[in-house]
Amino acid sequence: MLTRLLMILGRAYVFALFIIIFTPMAIIIAISFSADSYLSFPPSGWSLEWYGKVLGNARFMNGLQNSAIIAVIVAGLSLLFGLPAAYALVRLEFPGREFLRNVILAPLILPTIVLGLGILMIFAPAKLVASYHGLVLAHLVITLPFTVRILQTTLSNLGRDAEYAAMTLGATPLRTFVQVTLPQLVPGIVASTAIAAILSFDEIVISLFIVGPRLSTLPVEIFRYVDERTDPLVAVLAVLLISISLIIVLIVERSVGFAKAFSR
Repeated sequence: MLTRLLMILGRAYVFALFIIIFTPMAIIIAISFSADSYLSFPPSGWSLEWYGKVLGNARFMNGLQNSAIIAVIVAGLSLLFGLPAAYALVRLEFPGREFLRNVILAPLILPTIVLGLGILMIFAPAKLVASYHGLVLAHLVITLPFTVRILQTTLSNLGRDAEYAAMTLGATPLRTFVQVTLPQLVPGIVASTAIAAILSFDEIVISLFIVGPRLSTLPVEIFRYVDERTDPLVAVLAVLLISISLIIVLIVERSVGFAKAFSR
């Protein structure tokens, strides 16, 4: 009897969490189809007018293009730098390893606005403000710790029996990594790359310090628009950001599964 009661309470708790999480999202989606000229719920009518306005807005479309390009580049660079770093931190023994790990993971605990201000003070003299290079490097500061952390977890969960067997049979360390370790890392690689892309695409605080009048990202354009006015166009943009993130997550989950990146 007690077990059944606990199961019922557990299910009710999970159901309540889903309601709390998804109700605001459902309201945003409903408002995005509103025929009103202001934010209201429930809408007095339904229309696709605001979706058409978003697609016809050059600022938003340019911001979307910039965000997508930067996200792809940042995700690739995060993997390029993060994979060797994670391998060294997990598999190799060298002086200062813990210090290096703490330095790489430090941006995870620092306030984003502090990072943004520090990056601006460094980038301004180097003329990296309002440039693709500057935005990519700034986003990399945020995404690289996540990539290293995920790949560290994946590597730590991998058994080394296959690696030892390969080296016993004469394989070099490089060949062992490429032919034995790397295939087992695919779920972690895909998951970390996807998360890096999502983080870069949605980043706004650091981007506000780096963007300029001729180079902006979609989240920054949304922030600027909301600062000037509030209408259902904001809800459409929110749905757009949610949809892009959700599509990336679903693709990863259907292809390799996020759980495989963190389990044996």
